[in-house]
Amino acid sequence: MHAGHEQMFRRRFFVSTLLSVPVLLYSETLQSWLGFSVPAFSGSEWINPVFAVVVFAYGGVPFLRMAVPELRERAPGMMTLISMAISVAFVYSLASVVFPEQSAFFWELVTLIDIMLLGHWIEMRSVRRASSALDELAELMPDTAERITDDGSAGQSPAGNRTRSGDTEEVPVGDLSEGDLVLVRPGASVPADGVVEEGDSNVNEAMITGESKPVSKEPGDDVIGGTVNGDGSLRVRIDATGDDTTLAGIMRLVEEAQSSKSRTQVLADRAAGWLFYVAVGAALVTALAWTAATTFDATVVERVVTVLVIACPHALGLAIPLVVAINTSLAARNGMLVRNRIAMEQARNLDTIIFDKTGTLTEGEHGVVDMETVAGVDEADALALAAAVEADSEHMIARAIREAATERDVAVPEASGFEAMKGRGVRATVDVSGDTGDSSDAADRGQEIYVGGPNLLSHLDVAVPGSLTGFADEAGENAQTVVYLVRAGEVVAAFAMADVIRAESYRVVEALHDLGIEVAMLTGDSADVADAVAEELGIDTVFAEVLPEDKDTKVQELQDQGKLVAMVGDGVNDAPALTRADVGIAIGSGTDVAVQSADVILVQNNPMDVVRLVKLSTASYRKMQENIVWAAGYNVFAIPLAAGVLAPVGILLSPAVGALLMSLSTIIVAINAQLLRRVDLSLPDLPGVSASGDARPTD
Repeated sequence: MHAGHEQMFRRRFFVSTLLSVPVLLYSETLQSWLGFSVPAFSGSEWINPVFAVVVFAYGGVPFLRMAVPELRERAPGMMTLISMAISVAFVYSLASVVFPEQSAFFWELVTLIDIMLLGHWIEMRSVRRASSALDELAELMPDTAERITDDGSAGQSPAGNRTRSGDTEEVPVGDLSEGDLVLVRPGASVPADGVVEEGDSNVNEAMITGESKPVSKEPGDDVIGGTVNGDGSLRVRIDATGDDTTLAGIMRLVEEAQSSKSRTQVLADRAAGWLFYVAVGAALVTALAWTAATTFDATVVERVVTVLVIACPHALGLAIPLVVAINTSLAARNGMLVRNRIAMEQARNLDTIIFDKTGTLTEGEHGVVDMETVAGVDEADALALAAAVEADSEHMIARAIREAATERDVAVPEASGFEAMKGRGVRATVDVSGDTGDSSDAADRGQEIYVGGPNLLSHLDVAVPGSLTGFADEAGENAQTVVYLVRAGEVVAAFAMADVIRAESYRVVEALHDLGIEVAMLTGDSADVADAVAEELGIDTVFAEVLPEDKDTKVQELQDQGKLVAMVGDGVNDAPALTRADVGIAIGSGTDVAVQSADVILVQNNPMDVVRLVKLSTASYRKMQENIVWAAGYNVFAIPLAAGVLAPVGILLSPAVGALLMSLSTIIVAINAQLLRRVDLSLPDLPGVSASGDARPTD
């Protein structure tokens, strides 16, 4: 839309300016002022009215057309003011042809239209450039791809997938289908989302995630369409095309953000509407005052037109949308996708930010670092039972237990009747007929086994035996998660799981404290584990052993204390809390861009982007305020000046000069908005942590 209007205003500006030249040359007023003359000939007196009518029809009528929707919606604004100004000038000028005693107004009319067209062209150009995020994203996707054709020479991977074929064909990206195998050569862009089947390389994902460091890719890793391959060659199996790709999802969110309105923009729109009535009122007062003081002539019309022109809310109408467009572009470039404009604006006022612990403040990759069993239970047997129960679970703790069993070469028995107990653990019926060396008799075969944390023990109403209490306490002191194996109503083993604190977490907590924002942590882990992590990071408030369905109540608790709260989570398990929070922030992998419960989506799995979000929100709001103050304050001085309050000292503005000043105010607002691009979103280095967060602080 902006591009189309820009080209229209550009074209009409140049044509109208060219058509205005004869009007200016044959204007008696300009000839007198500048001391020149042009040859007169038969019919030359019609040059001014004829060319002025043409300029009005070609360059002025579009403004009248764009004023119709404002009047239809009973929301007169900028286009209505412009239309009134040029219509008054046009009608008065035509009247001068019928009544020769009136002074002509043709050169002022065409100059006014030319400057209006120029101002709108500049405005549309500024908005288009600020809104370039979508164009930049669209350009990331290549036009063609090298699809590998099956010539019968394809090899087989261990998983049974074809990994190589001898021939390729160049096809449009739009012709790719899910399941196609494509070749991505070094330096080429990945044509669509997929999974690497063969090859090793580093892929530059900065244009999608904002992370400048290339990401290593090997077989089994996901790749995102539009990212750039490094030095290696990759064969990628396509799993998403067209509107289903990550890039398409990002573009949808960017477009939604650019089209949404903030509270500040709504206020600016109202102010622009009020300015219409102020301008019309000022024009009427000006007309009455000048007519009473002198008489109704071209001077009165000139004052009225100048007031209407100079009060056009160009700057006010551009003040907020331009900042919003630049803000959205900057956010997208830094891996932040804004779905709710109001939430983005509120981020500057946050005084408490809650982080989900696992996968946000920590790496989210657990491993079994230690285990303990009660007397009479072999560690291998206990690990085998736990791995059997966790066989069908996709939870990170389940994967850690299975990996531990694999590393120890433990034979895992069969299990059935698997059930995930939300927020507590898992249960299954395990065949203990002898695969684990269990000496139980036949009556004990097919036992119901549970694996879970403290919430599971509370649910089953079982206690940790004394022989495991010390182990659990020590693990808690080391910020390790403890899960228990329950058999026959008794806890028989405990596993210590380690989840490493992310290096970035130290920096983000410190940076938020520097901004005066409190940090809270929400987790389903035990209080000991949560307290250890909180103490390590310097977190202010801890909510431990919280079930997923209770997370939003913790957000409500802080809100009831009068705090403006943001929740940072994965956007799936934390959906209720994200929705409850004043600002919901989903943090996760680059492919998770459609989290409907979040207001802002951080494409990278990097908590430091929360600080960048707050800084960008603060800087953007400051620019909005500055633009509104200038755009509104300008009219306080400009309207009286246009009305002629300084006429007694010989200062009178022509409509053309008024239009020039109005355009100048718009340019100033546009330049000020562009300065938002210089905002520093980097974070200061903290002791022991690099700017990229690749090392944790030393003690």
